[in-house]
Parts: sequence; structure tokens; C-alpha cells
Amino acid sequence: MDDGQKEILDIFTRTRALLEGHFVLRSGLHSGHYFQCAQVCQRMDAVERLAELLVGRLRAAGLKFGTVLAPAMGGLVIGQEVARQAGARYLFAEKENNVLVLRRGFTFAPGETVLVVEDVVTRGGRVVECLDIIRKGGATAAGIAMLVDRSAGAARFEVPAISLLELSFPTYAADAVPEWLARIPVQKPGS
Repeated sequence: MDDGQKEILDIFTRTRALLEGHFVLRSGLHSGHYFQCAQVCQRMDAVERLAELLVGRLRAAGLKFGTVLAPAMGGLVIGQEVARQAGARYLFAEKENNVLVLRRGFTFAPGETVLVVEDVVTRGGRVVECLDIIRKGGATAAGIAMLVDRSAGAARFEVPAISLLELSFPTYAADAVPEWLARIPVQKPGS
């Protein structure tokens, strides 16, 4: 792990955003680790630094975008800060009938370049929903930026994806939870 990765992991640890226990993830999978990015997002100095590092990686990768789209709830704070630092417009998608949609009069201009910003990706369901919103809205997806890729690069998308941390904590289906994890009281902290 390089110094940049250590700094990022230290921010998550210091803000108690990286938790250990028995958790049910938004995906329904069980894990002994959970990223509760809401914890890091209450510390604006940490959000500003994480966004600065993420925007730096986006620039190094040559990703160009004029708008940021973040899925509620997880991507809201980091998405807004990435947009602020990049000088981009900021929109968010929210659930309606259990599906992410644009509301509040948000629309895209034809061909507008949009970056999806998310806090944590395990399988990428909300990212895929955002990509679909962009396509249906007549815009172009420039890429994806995330704080944490829990899949360690296994989640694949049709556009470039940049993350600050790539970690692969084991996850288990509800009917395949190991005995050592099943003994720990389960928590569903929310995403």
C-alpha cells in the first residue's frame, strides 16, 4: 500500500467510517466490514481532502465532464464536493418507487458529459442505474468516480471507473454466512 492509500485509509479509520462486525450490505450480502461513509462525510475537512485526491485522479486519467450526478444518499456529499472542486454542475438522483430517478426539475442537455460519483461500490447497482438515467436523458457518461471500490476492481462498467481505495472484503449470501460471522449480532447501518 502506497502513502496515498495509507492517507485515505487513515481518513476512513480516523472518522470511524470503516467498521468491523456483522453487516447486511445494501446489496443484501453479509460482510464483516462496512464502509459507513456518512461518518467521513460529517467531517468537511476529510470530504474536501478525499475529493481533492479523487479529482486529481480524474484529471490524471484525462476524464472530462461538465456535470456530476450522484445517487442519493451515499454519493450526495462527495458528489457535491467533487463538482465544486471541478467547477462542474451538480445533480443527484433519488429513489422513487425503489428506482433511482431525476426529480426536482433536473434534466440533461443533449450530449452533456456527466460523471457519476458514488461513495462505495460493492456490485455497482446504483452506478448502473445512474448510467441508465444519463443515457435515457440524452447525455453522455464520461466515467465513474468512487471513494471505495469494495469489489477491488471486479465491478465492471461501460465507462472508465476511478476509485481512491480498492478493497475486497469477503461478502456472503444470506444462506452462506460463515459460522464465525453468524455468531456476531447483525447490523444494517444503512447506505
